[in-house]
Amino acid sequence: MVASASTGSAARDGWSSRSAFILAAIGAAVGLGNIWRFPTLAGESGGGAFVFFYIACVFLLGLPLVLSEVFIGRAGQTDAVGSIKKVARDSGASESWSIFGAVGAMAAFLILSFYSVVAGWVLYYVGVMGADLLGAIAAGEPFRGALAGESQEAIQGRMGNLFASPGLLLAMHLVFMGGTLFIVARGIGSGIEKAATWLMPAFFVLLVGITIYGAFVGDMGDAIAFLFTPDWSKLTPAVMNSALGQALFSLSLGVAGLITYGSYINEGSKLGSTSATIAIADTSVALLAGLMIFPIVFAVGLDPAAGPTLVFQTLPFAFQSMPAGALIGFLFFVLILVAAITSSISLLEVPTAYGIGERGWSRRQSALIFGGGAFVVGIACLLGYNVWADVRLLGFWPLFAETDILDTIDGFTGKVMLPLGALLTSVFIGWKADRKMVQEVTGLEGPMFAIWRFLIAWLCPLAVTIILITGLFPAVLGS
Repeated sequence: MVASASTGSAARDGWSSRSAFILAAIGAAVGLGNIWRFPTLAGESGGGAFVFFYIACVFLLGLPLVLSEVFIGRAGQTDAVGSIKKVARDSGASESWSIFGAVGAMAAFLILSFYSVVAGWVLYYVGVMGADLLGAIAAGEPFRGALAGESQEAIQGRMGNLFASPGLLLAMHLVFMGGTLFIVARGIGSGIEKAATWLMPAFFVLLVGITIYGAFVGDMGDAIAFLFTPDWSKLTPAVMNSALGQALFSLSLGVAGLITYGSYINEGSKLGSTSATIAIADTSVALLAGLMIFPIVFAVGLDPAAGPTLVFQTLPFAFQSMPAGALIGFLFFVLILVAAITSSISLLEVPTAYGIGERGWSRRQSALIFGGGAFVVGIACLLGYNVWADVRLLGFWPLFAETDILDTIDGFTGKVMLPLGALLTSVFIGWKADRKMVQEVTGLEGPMFAIWRFLIAWLCPLAVTIILITGLFPAVLGS
């Protein structure tokens, strides 16, 4: 069964079931932000205090925004811009509110451009670890450590060698973007839903399996203590701001992804419980990622605060001394690749749906235009590590004066566009959307609706404004 579009009589592609939507939405939220960025921030921020504050942010701020975005899509039944216009019309508000749908679509496009480059790094490591595993099998040692015989300097130097090879970076970027484009161009039922229903179960099996492996061969005790024993003295304004921002980033809020996915929901779905499931699953994945990575890091005496190099330089060396490290290392990067592809699909779907709904393009045409455009911008991002290493896109802005092309686009979308989109969403739903319509579509009643309404109208705008201001003016944090 497919949902019918709100405009026109032709049937509109949609999710075949509530579970299909949940899997796709979890896939959109679960990505590099969970597997790479969350452990990195937790390590840099001292562990437990950051984790507990992050969880609070997810349920007090993230969940209300998740439900708001899904509601807009479900009520609008078209792309993000068109859905916001419809909700605004039905609420007697100005259609100009659709600007935050356009901001979200542009943010999704820009994020996809550098996300594909970073996912290309993952694809490269899948190849490296896969070749190493095949070599181990050929040598009759399928359960030996990864990258046997290589020094720590050689293993960690692979990242620098990759960055210095524009041709290799371009090839990985092309393969990953091509896969994303292929899936999105096939549509909701035949492309995105099918990918989610195959990839997400595989993702969870890999995640749980590698976490169990880490519990047996790693130092799970130290990992649990690090992640769940809070040292509140480390909960500085900067750490709190990082946790707030990670909650938005991890749930893919502010990029109109859940608005777009919500527009494909059939009537009768329980939006409140569905949104809660998405938030809980996303947070659980982030916590499991920490429990997967840190036991291995602690077992070999490496630094949990290694920062962004943790996944690509620290862990490959750690797998060298672990039993069956060649196999686990390969599966680990396959796991990250699966998370990356399910998120990139949602990032491309947002502008693709805009092209279909607002421009009247066919799905294939829209996917090709936006996917191709993101690929071109991604080329500039990858050249920023070598040929264009001295280029500073926003060099006039002190905040980005020293950042390369990829980090500039990443920083601008993360510090400006995502918080702005989330802020406008919370104000629109909290103050402009018709309460009766919101209550009817979401299915929330009584105290639950009152609590959600308070959070989205008051707490979310305040907290997201703080993220926006402190992101643009770090000195405000005072630490």
